[in-house]
Amino acid sequence: MDQKVASALDMDLSPYRVFTERQWSRLRADTPMTLTEKEVAQLQGLNAPVSMEQVETIYLPLSRLLAYYAEARFSLHRATHDFLGIYERKTPYIIGVAGSVSVGKSTTSRVLRELLARWPASPKVDLITTDGFLYPNAVLEASGLMSKKGFPESFDRPQLLKFLSDIKAGKRHVRAPVYSHFYYDVMPGQTIKVNRPDILIVEGLNVLQTRELPKDGRAVPFVSDFFDFSVYIDAGEDLLRQWYVERFMHLRETAFRDPSSYFHKYSRIDDAEAFQTAHRIWNEINLENLRENIVPTRPRADLILTKDASHRISKVALRKI
Repeated sequence: MDQKVASALDMDLSPYRVFTERQWSRLRADTPMTLTEKEVAQLQGLNAPVSMEQVETIYLPLSRLLAYYAEARFSLHRATHDFLGIYERKTPYIIGVAGSVSVGKSTTSRVLRELLARWPASPKVDLITTDGFLYPNAVLEASGLMSKKGFPESFDRPQLLKFLSDIKAGKRHVRAPVYSHFYYDVMPGQTIKVNRPDILIVEGLNVLQTRELPKDGRAVPFVSDFFDFSVYIDAGEDLLRQWYVERFMHLRETAFRDPSSYFHKYSRIDDAEAFQTAHRIWNEINLENLRENIVPTRPRADLILTKDASHRISKVALRKI
């Protein structure tokens, strides 16, 4: 088949509408800017910059879209309850944010949380990461899974599903475990309390992950079954590797220097060895997880944000309805 014909067919059959940054920015309409430059700077993650301009051109239009979607979901909730003749508290609107290690999921999630919380209705917006639902290191070591940390099998999926089910059921004071990147482990006895948010953002590597369906047709819930909207943050493999190595080298000069840090040993090696170590960890663990488990979930997202070399979002793909 002619290459141009094949490309045209791919575009026609694509489930997404694709926008450049300029095209997407026009969809902001009259959505007000509610963050200051100082606040935007504070929301940036390590080695994941976001500019005031990008908040205006990318995140404000997305905030406007989510306002429409959330209101439509709440209207559907009311209509369903009217039909059933029952009354239950409206269920939280849950947004999943997925993508590779070092792609900037945390920065995107924090910016969205602040913008959504400043809607005119002042909704209660909470944010959790799925890192807290990793099995503790002791469990991973006993199971031979430490080298697979971050892979789907390293997460306590039943615990995460129970958490999301309780949130959707409108239960009070639902607790999520706390993960420390400093200690590289789940913190025993520490939890964060999520109390009936209007909106919950769930950020994690594998939140759009599926698995093989049972042949007997039993109900098998996926984490994404609880999402009302999902975002995948995308970038090329070479960029992701570069960002991971840069972050590793930066942490080696900062947090890793603390003797209490799990990664303190890396602060005592020379630059060349540290550089090689970062590349080895990326190639042996993160790249495998990216290719096998993360990138394959990209087509399941409602929105794909694609980054360029400067961490700037240059393309937005929105799933057609």
